[in-house]
Amino acid sequence: MDLPVNRFKQGLASGEFLYGLWLGLPNNTAAEIAASAGFDWLVIDHEHAPFEISDVLTHLQVIAAYDVAAVVRPVSGDPKLLKKLLDIGVQSFVVPMVETAEQARAIVDALHYPPRGSRGVGTALARGAQWNQIPDYLHKANDEICLIVQAETALAMDNLDDILAVDGVDGVFIGPSDLAASMGHIGDTGNPEVVESINNALQRIAASGKSGGMFCLNAALLDDYRAKGASFAGIGLDTLILAQGSRALLQQFKSGHTGQDSQAQPQAGY
Repeated sequence: MDLPVNRFKQGLASGEFLYGLWLGLPNNTAAEIAASAGFDWLVIDHEHAPFEISDVLTHLQVIAAYDVAAVVRPVSGDPKLLKKLLDIGVQSFVVPMVETAEQARAIVDALHYPPRGSRGVGTALARGAQWNQIPDYLHKANDEICLIVQAETALAMDNLDDILAVDGVDGVFIGPSDLAASMGHIGDTGNPEVVESINNALQRIAASGKSGGMFCLNAALLDDYRAKGASFAGIGLDTLILAQGSRALLQQFKSGHTGQDSQAQPQAGY
């Protein structure tokens, strides 16, 4: 049994733009539907969504059957939490609210086995090691870790070059919502000042040779971010797809719908 290759890290190295979807519904059927949709990566959001460790594990197990990378956003960079996520098989992390190089170095340390870091050894209990069935796991696991730190405050932007210089940081994910809030534009991610800050950050990230990404629901704005150097982006959330799709469906049938139209349409068999 071989150690799984980190699909997300491999995808970033390929140079192709990677499209992702955020998962906020702790339901494995919803995760499986998303996994089959063709995205390059899926984020299991332990930070804001109601996920427990067991829910993250179930999502990882479901997603593993599909050709899509699983990424986890933990609620924090707490080493105790990261250790549990590593042991259940998480290889790619988007860690929120990283504002300094010192924070980034501490996360790198927590994600790697000695001598590079201080990750605790418990492979007989770990799905990530397939319960000691992956030969030489302790010497291979470090190579498949991908760390994306989230820069989402004005302070993080001030310290961005120092964060990018940290060995073990593979990329930076810009959080537009929190960044806008920290800049005095809460709820206005399209504010020119916020957009300019993101564009500047993406150019600096690309110049460092690392990967830059963000969450963006606006296709035209994403085209601009790609031109500035972005290499991956989250473009939707399962919760919003369900909420917006449900409302749109109802409005479609309530607005100008007639009985004649109903008879003209083919009927589903349920």
